[in-house]
Amino acid sequence: MIAARSVRQISIGLMAVAIAGCGTTAPARFYTLQSVAAAGGAPAAHTAVMVGPVSIPAADDQPQIVVEVAPNRVEIDEFNRWAAPLNDSIARVVAGNLSTLLDTPNVATWPLANFSADYRVTIDVQGFQSIKGQAAVLDAVWVVSQIASGVSRSGRTVAREPLQGDGFDALAAAHSLALARMSGDISTVIREEAERQR
Repeated sequence: MIAARSVRQISIGLMAVAIAGCGTTAPARFYTLQSVAAAGGAPAAHTAVMVGPVSIPAADDQPQIVVEVAPNRVEIDEFNRWAAPLNDSIARVVAGNLSTLLDTPNVATWPLANFSADYRVTIDVQGFQSIKGQAAVLDAVWVVSQIASGVSRSGRTVAREPLQGDGFDALAAAHSLALARMSGDISTVIREEAERQR
């Protein structure tokens, strides 16, 4: 009788532990992209820039980080996620980079009411690859439009940044560097156009 009761209590205890174990999952980690462009020492560009909208391929436009693990195969990592939608994050990072590169505080993300911009930058991301253990790859077409004249210049940036370490922190940092390279390309065009208007 006592043995049967003990076996029953042990069984109930083991079931409780098993149920509790099933409810335990790894905590999600959230990553951000950062503005990392460095000022090049060029004179300040006295101009105002609006960045956006930014479009992202549907396959990459996920809250989870999409990792390329083999040609034609990706994994969507449920526990490693972007802290904000990629289109918003890319616009914010590019705006921050342009503010540094052009040495002007007059850079904002679209849409911002009552912001009078001289130039607008739209970005169509063709590829935003996170290659496991290797690199972050950005392939984007962008357009710089002068608001007053309607004149536009387009360009394309393909940037591959090798990972400087393991894990998703290194991946986010590499993507930030790729966006800084694109921001540099865009800032060059804005400076050229601003010079022409003088």
